[in-house]
Order: sequence, then C-alpha cells, then structure tokens
Amino acid sequence: MAVPRWEVVVLALASVAWCAGDAQGGGGSAQFPWDEVRLPKHVVPLHYRLLIHPNLTTLTFTGTVDIDVAVAQPTKAVVLHGKRLRVTGAAIEAGAGSTCAVRDVRLLQNPPREQLALLVKSVNIASQLVEDHFDTSVKMSTYLVAFIVSDFKSISKVTNHGVKISVYTVPEKINQAHYALDAAVKLLDFYEDYFSIPYPLPKQDLAAIPDFQSGAMENWGLTTYRESALLYDPEKSSASSRLWITMVVAHELAHQWFGNLVTMEWWNDLWLNEGFAKFMELLSVNVTHPELRVEDYFLRRCFDAMEVDALNSSHPVSTPVEDPAQILEMFDEVSYEKGSCILNMLRDFLTADVFKAGLVQYLRKYSYQNTKNEDLWDSLTNICPAVGIEKSELQGDGFCRRNQQSSSNAHWTKETIDVKAMMDTWTLQKGFPLVTVTVSGKNVHLQQEHYRKGVDSLSPTENGYLWHIPLTYITSKSHSVQRFLMRTKTDVIILPEEVEWVKFNVDMNGYYIVHYENDGWDRLINLLRENHTMISSNDRASLINNIFQLVRVKRLSISKAFDLTLYMKRETQIMPVLQGMNELVPIYKLMERRDMDDTEKQLKDYIVNLFKDLIDKQLWSDEGSVSERMLRQSLLMFACVRRYQPCVDKAEEYFSKWQKSNGTLRLPADVKTAVYIVGAQTSEGWDFLLSKYQHHSFSVDKDKIASALSLTRNKDKLQWLMEEGLRGDIIKTQDFPYIIVSVARNPSGYHLAWTFLRENWEKLIEKFELGSSSIAGIVTGVTNQYSTRPQLAQVKEFFSSLEEKSAQLRCIQQAIETIEDNIEWMDRYSEEIKMWLQKNQP
Repeated sequence: MAVPRWEVVVLALASVAWCAGDAQGGGGSAQFPWDEVRLPKHVVPLHYRLLIHPNLTTLTFTGTVDIDVAVAQPTKAVVLHGKRLRVTGAAIEAGAGSTCAVRDVRLLQNPPREQLALLVKSVNIASQLVEDHFDTSVKMSTYLVAFIVSDFKSISKVTNHGVKISVYTVPEKINQAHYALDAAVKLLDFYEDYFSIPYPLPKQDLAAIPDFQSGAMENWGLTTYRESALLYDPEKSSASSRLWITMVVAHELAHQWFGNLVTMEWWNDLWLNEGFAKFMELLSVNVTHPELRVEDYFLRRCFDAMEVDALNSSHPVSTPVEDPAQILEMFDEVSYEKGSCILNMLRDFLTADVFKAGLVQYLRKYSYQNTKNEDLWDSLTNICPAVGIEKSELQGDGFCRRNQQSSSNAHWTKETIDVKAMMDTWTLQKGFPLVTVTVSGKNVHLQQEHYRKGVDSLSPTENGYLWHIPLTYITSKSHSVQRFLMRTKTDVIILPEEVEWVKFNVDMNGYYIVHYENDGWDRLINLLRENHTMISSNDRASLINNIFQLVRVKRLSISKAFDLTLYMKRETQIMPVLQGMNELVPIYKLMERRDMDDTEKQLKDYIVNLFKDLIDKQLWSDEGSVSERMLRQSLLMFACVRRYQPCVDKAEEYFSKWQKSNGTLRLPADVKTAVYIVGAQTSEGWDFLLSKYQHHSFSVDKDKIASALSLTRNKDKLQWLMEEGLRGDIIKTQDFPYIIVSVARNPSGYHLAWTFLRENWEKLIEKFELGSSSIAGIVTGVTNQYSTRPQLAQVKEFFSSLEEKSAQLRCIQQAIETIEDNIEWMDRYSEEIKMWLQKNQP
C-alpha cells in the first residue's frame, strides 16, 4: 500500500505567553529537536479534529488534522507521533487573545522513533464527494481512533442499557454476523453492570476485516477483528470457533473500560490493558455463556505463559521500554497470559467481592486518565467487603485486616495485607516460584525459589528472588480449601492431623508450581491410579504439567513423570487429556529432529495407546457439550496425524464422499480438521483442498484447510505454500505466520521453514515489523523443536549476522535458550525414555 499523505497539520494553541515567531528555527541545521521516544510533556493535546479522504482506487488516503493544545512553557518545537505519513504542509495558529498570526512552520521527521517536529476552516468539496461529520468524541488516547471506509453491510441490536450494537462485514458474509452480535449485546450489558460505570458512547460497532494482522483491536466504539474472530456459521463453524469468537469479543469490549476509559501511562504497564482484558474474558464469558465452560481453557494460558517465563530472556510484567521495537515486544505471553493469571490469583486471594469493589473504585477514580501499576494496587488495598466477613474493619492506616478465626474461608491473617507489596513481587520481577513441599508428620515444610530452565537453573546460591505467594491446599482428610500467604524463603504449616496426601495450588489458581519431596509424588501418583476423580480435572492437569516441569530442572526423573501418565488410560476430561498430549507430543517431536526413529515410534505408539479407548469412543458428529466437541476435534486430529488406522480409514471415507460431491456434502464441523489432514496426503486431495481454500463459501474453514495443506509430505507443495504466503495473494498476509510455523512442525518441512526464514528475513521484517508478535511467533515457532548442536550453531550464526536491532530481539534470545534446553533435555533423558518404554509398552 502506498504511503498515506497528510495535507495540513494545524495546531490551534491555547492562549499562553508564546508566539510562533518565538519558535522560528531559520534555515540552519536539520537536527531533530527531541531525543526521547516519549513526547515532551509541556505541549498537552486537548482536542483533535480529523478529516480522512480515502482513495478507493489507489487504496491510499489523504487527510487533515487540527489539534488544540495547551503549551505549558516556552518551546521551540512541537513534537508529534507519526508513522509512514507524508506530511505536505503544517501551520500554527495562536489561541484566543494572542497577537500571533497563523504561521507556516518547518517540519522535521525522525522515522526510527516515528516522530514529527513542527519548528514547530472551510473545505471545498468536489462534485460526487461526500464529507461525513461525526460527533465530538469523549476524551481518549489517539491510538484508539479508527476510521473504516467500505461497502460493508451491518446488522444491529440495542442492549438493555440502550447502546446500539452493530456488526459490519463484507456483504456476502453478513449471514455469519448474528452470533457475534448476540454475544456483544450480552457482554456489553455484563460489563456495564459489573463495573457499575455506563458505557460512555451511544454505539459500539464490531467490524470484520478481510485481512488484519492483529487478532482484533479495541478502537473506542469501533472494534475491529479478523473475520475468523468475529464471523460464525452455525452450519459450518466448529465449537472451538464459537469459543474463540466469544472470548475475542469479550476481550475487546473489556478494553472499552480497561484501556480506553482508563489507559496505562506508558507501554511499560501494557499489561494493565492486556492482562486485564484477558482476565475479563474468563469472568464475563463464564457469566454470559456458561455453556462454553471457559474455565476449562483458562489454565492452558497460564502453562503457556510459564513456558516463556521460565527462560532467562523473560521480562517482568511491568518493564521499562523505549523504542518502537521494544514496545511491540511487550505484546507477548507475559503481558497477556501471565498478566491474566496473576490477576486471577489475586481475585482468588482477595475474594470476588473485594476484587470487584477495588476494580470499580479504580475505574471511577481514574476515568479518562492515565494510570500506573501502583494506582491499581492502591485501589485494591483500601477495600473491605461489605458482606460475608465477620469482624472485618478498615484500620486507621488504610489497610483491611481480618481475624483468622472469623471465617472458615479466611484469606487474611491478623497481619496487614499490603496488596502493592504482594503484587510488586509478581509484576516487577520476572519468572515465578517453585514451592517445595516436605511433609513430616503434621508439619508441612515449605521452601520457595526461582524456577528457571537451563543448566544449574535452581542454584541454591541465588537469593535475589522472593514472592508473596497466596498458597492454597487440600488434603486427603479435608477438601475444603485452606489458605496460607507465604512471604519468606521458608515456612511451616501445621496440619490438624496426619494425612495421606496433600495437593497445593488448588485448581492451579496460583501462578507457581509445586514439588512434593520424599514420597510426596508417589502418594499423588497412587491417588491418580486408584481414584483420579478425588481431585478436580484442573488439579489433575496441573499435576501433569508440574511433574514434567520438575523433570526439566532435574528435580525428578523422566521415569517418574511417565509413571504418572499411566493413569491417563482412564482420563476423560478435556484439560488433563490435552495437558497429557501437550507434555508428551513435543518429546517425540524433539526425537523427530534427531532421527531417533525406533524410540520415536515407540513413544508415538505409547501415546496413541494411552488415549486409544477415548479416541475409539468419539462420535464423528457435532453432538455433545462444547467441551466434549472440542475434545473430539483434538483427539481425532491427533489420531489421524499419527496415522491411527481406524481414524485414517474413517477420515478417508468422509473425504472421498466430500470430494465426489465437489465439496457440497456437509461434514460435521468438529471432524473437518481430521478429514482434511488425511485428504491432503494425496496430491489430488491437496489440490482439491487448495481450490476450496480460495472459494468464498469455505471462508469459515480456511484455518482448518491451511492446517491440512501444511501437513503434506510433498516438499514442493510446502515450499509453494510459504512463498505464496509471503506474496499475500491467495494466502492472506494475516495467515502467513501460521503457515510457516505449521510447515516447521511438519517432519518433512522443518528444514524448508528454517531456510525460508533465513532467505526472506528482510522481507519478513518489512512486512511484519521488528518486535511484532508475528515475527516473534515465526522465530520461535520455526526453531522451538530443534534439539541438536548443529541446529543450535546454525541458529546462532544466522541471527548474530543480522544488524544489531534484529539480533537483540527478545524472541531470538528465547529461541536460543529453548534449543539449548532441548539439547540438554534430550542428552539427559532420551536413553531413560527408551528403557521406560521397553518396560511399560503394552
């Protein structure tokens, strides 16, 4: 797309003792007058008047902007942010009461920092040109402004609170807009009630954009989405698509309060926007769409965040950033997923009522303002809930205390709870704690340390990290949740009686992992074997996750972790089943990269056998609850990719009938992925799928078809896919990162994907920008299953050859650390896995 042009920038200055004449810079040096990323604070914007004139032929636009500003002190320059704009003229007009005339000004640009400096009406409309006028907006951050010029169609409804909701899409897909419209109505009503703050605009538009690099964007009053994140076809879309759309809409509407009404002061606290929006997905969808059981999937994001947060190259949730690439890098798992997980932990700790009251206080106090971390903690510290707690009172020092004996659900001891002191340990230092539990009679000894992957990662000499950990636990004698705030390196809990087992971090509501010393793990493994439903499915999933993370840091043998997985032959719930796959499948993927054919086959056979009974029970239909349907989709895809013959036979039968009908036969939505994957294994089937990928009637299936196309063993076809993805004609630009990572996961494609990344690096960063989540996803996705020293050497050599800005990207450090960890893991455990499989193979 050509560079957009801005014709005029007029600054109408508030009346101050300053004139444009004072700022004339003359013709001398063209040195930019400002050397920081953040704009000067002495020129404050008050109001923006924007005019956009799009050219629908050239797909460019021109425009003008008038900005009212208050100038707090004499200055020789006004500095603005501007990215990829060609400014053709600028002027300054003094405010009322000033003697200064309108002046043309000199303009300088600083592209690396995306800044313009200014050294420092009536419009004639041509025939057939319409000028739209909009209402004055509320006070808002400029990054939230959006305009759309299109021939989209829309459907609308009005919420209980009187807000008009509209969904816009390309005309031929308007029949897929109804689900998102209904979801948005429910969700906006929920947020208005929950926050007790009215949505401040008369309307909320949701627009499906045909090619959109971001998943979605929270522009105030006009949220924008990828089509796959907004459009739902009840006849063709899967259960996972319904869940995804609901959560994305919930996320963007939550931003209308967290991010728009109250905005972080600077990008170091991006998590105040994104972590909160992610967390509010859980809260809002749980209430508005209980049938989706969103709580079944929240845990997965905490595990994903920990995967990144365990690396040395991780960063604190709140971390200093300056240049544009660093800012883009903040849009990662730590800001989003970890942010949401520590908020969920805090809510569980404070209780839902206290947490909600604190949020409402925060939003009301800082409406139309900017905030920092501590503003939120202050709002949550001075809250005492009105009901449900005996003897609670707000002390003279502003802190809420609760008598430990006052309630069986007491979260607080007689000591003061300082939310800021506690949460600073989670937001201002990277990583998370490992809590080691040693049971001795009625005494439970606790020790915390920083969990880190890598050689000697849990060195006892490291003493700089300490967290305030809101521990929860249940025991064999009591399933009521007990609570204990651990604020020191070591501590002791005294139980009322001896127990057979203890399980900490109930439902994994806390952002920490647990190691059970001595025979603690054996007792839990026996519990799972004898009666796994004694603990919740989330507790089972967390045990599966934790035991494999402990193997990574040499606290347990891989045999012990595999011993635990044996119980899964009887597991039926989605969270533990998927967590078992998420731990076991990457192990044989590492073996694929090492050409360990025999052990790899044994491990594949073990995993298939583990879930065989569950796979065989799956109906090839769309029946059942959302969780059952999503589990079916994952199990059948897993089985068919692993060439489990009953699955392959069934999928081939479906694909053959579907192909003979020229794609008109309706396939059950939740089995499509498995059917397409099997069909794509023949050249004829692959070509047929590609033809359907390009047809608008299969738009809801594009992701599933793309996944299948990328799993062919034909290397020429894989190469074509990546090249076409980079061109962006048949495969949209937004989908290209997914394509290249999918090819990299394919045993026939990982060499191709790495070569493609190296040869096209400059094109990739031009298309997606340094620091973007798209680049990060490509770099880590292409390399994260490497496990040999030659592969590590190649990766290091290539990235070190790049210019400094590229070489210093956090995702590159993450990629290198992950490969180093994979190498050490495989060197240490591959033989032990081989022996365990020989001993335990059916």
